[in-house]
Amino acid sequence: MPKSKRLMELMMTVNRKRRFKVQELADEFGVSTRTILRDLQELSELGVPLYSEVGPHGGYQVVRERVLPPIAFTEEEAVAMFFAVHALRHYSSLPFEAESASALSKFYLHMPGDVRERIDGMKDRVDFVTPTRRGNAPCLAILLDAAVRRKVLDISYASKEEGTESRRIQPVCIYANNGFWYCTAYCFLREGYRVFRCDRIREAKLDESGALPIELGDVSLSRREAAEPREPVRLRAELTRTGVQRCESELWLAPMLRVREDGSGTIDHDVSRGDLFFYADFFIGLGNEAVAEEPAELREAIRSRLSELLHRYR
Repeated sequence: MPKSKRLMELMMTVNRKRRFKVQELADEFGVSTRTILRDLQELSELGVPLYSEVGPHGGYQVVRERVLPPIAFTEEEAVAMFFAVHALRHYSSLPFEAESASALSKFYLHMPGDVRERIDGMKDRVDFVTPTRRGNAPCLAILLDAAVRRKVLDISYASKEEGTESRRIQPVCIYANNGFWYCTAYCFLREGYRVFRCDRIREAKLDESGALPIELGDVSLSRREAAEPREPVRLRAELTRTGVQRCESELWLAPMLRVREDGSGTIDHDVSRGDLFFYADFFIGLGNEAVAEEPAELREAIRSRLSELLHRYR
């Protein structure tokens, strides 16, 4: 086997094994231990983070920040990858902010000059616009890690209704929508699934009380559980075709929609009574594209809001 090919396969092997002994690699590649030691030295010089442990149970180990082997991209794939990462710049917070900036810089600098020129020419021609929000979400990394590892967290959460309070949660997933980050999690206080705005999570740390993680079953990003409404009331509304289109752009509202063949639709769903003023503002924003029919408290809230607006503009 040529040395260049052996080094490439060796890099993939040590990344896969994470922990290994020189003799194991020598037997696997059919070379001497001296050859493997030289190869490992070259990999280390290339940036593969290796360290050795002495003793009868020693060997080599790859530290957590592994270096992946080179991947050959076509020009179109490289451009697509660049703009996929470039689009994230609109978010004030990311769960991997420093890493994405570093990856984008490496990707750009190692491209051929003509490909860089092509990307430079495309920057002012294509974008994935997301509203830029002022609030930071500093706990994204720990929320994502807890969701992946199924860990319980203690958080400090600033809600509109109850002020800042402590919650114990088990994150399911995090996702971005309309410039904000959200975390779907099981809340041990409410004994059900809730959606938390990540910029309102002031602090998050691993729970030390000994609370056991729950079995989430099929709950995931693609199958999020809807939060049970508190003091539920039935919301019914008629929507024009334009009203449906505007409601479809709201991730939280889309599951409530029922769309007819002509494009118009309805909302018929239980919501929390404490959210009625929020829905009143939302329906006012829809103008003539929606008619809220129930509950009576929602219609009264809409009238009250409109009366306040009329008084303000007299």
